[in-house]
Amino acid sequence: MPIYNLNQRPVFPPAYLADSESGLLAIGGDLSRERLVRAYAEGIFPWYSPGDPILWWSPDPRAVLILDEFHLSQRNRRYLKKANFIMRRDSAFAAVVKKCAKTPRRHETGTWITPEMAAAYLDLYQAGLAHSFETWQDGNLVGGLYGVSLGRCFFGESMFSLVDHASKAALVDLVAFARRCNFHFIDNQFLTPHLKQFGVREVSRREYLKRLEKALRKPTLKKSWYDL
Repeated sequence: MPIYNLNQRPVFPPAYLADSESGLLAIGGDLSRERLVRAYAEGIFPWYSPGDPILWWSPDPRAVLILDEFHLSQRNRRYLKKANFIMRRDSAFAAVVKKCAKTPRRHETGTWITPEMAAAYLDLYQAGLAHSFETWQDGNLVGGLYGVSLGRCFFGESMFSLVDHASKAALVDLVAFARRCNFHFIDNQFLTPHLKQFGVREVSRREYLKRLEKALRKPTLKKSWYDL
């Protein structure tokens, strides 16, 4: 499959034209709000390394969490019940993004969250389209995740944890919120063993786009989620 070069117009080729093995669809363009919103609405997301051009992806299969399939082990449930965590939403979005970028991860070096990416998602947050789920302990931000929301879908981008189970607590809060607000699913992009333990599974791109189309028929909760 050819890799498409984007120009200044915020448009994309259809997601089904992405490379069948890697999921890479296009290269170039920018991280403007209009382009990012269109990308997510069409099943596409940016992901690239510092110093590289912007790369746009639509993998097949796609990792999703269907909310009714969320699973949390009894051991994790007991730990979170005893943990001294306070959960908040949209109170420290920029800090969550920064910690996601700087927190070391197993088997990974560096980060894909460049300053340009961080600024772009902060702009989406200020527009009420990106959100953070935060885990606090003793007044410190110790875990969290952030992502984009359109319609009744949440597109997870990254998470971090500075103490045991802090990112799990943020995920549990996200799932509870998504259920309460009748979200259809949470997009996780690629499946990992860590995500699989929570019930995240792969679906074909075709099924993903159908689910996305249905979720986008609902209105977007375009505001801060701090008090929701």
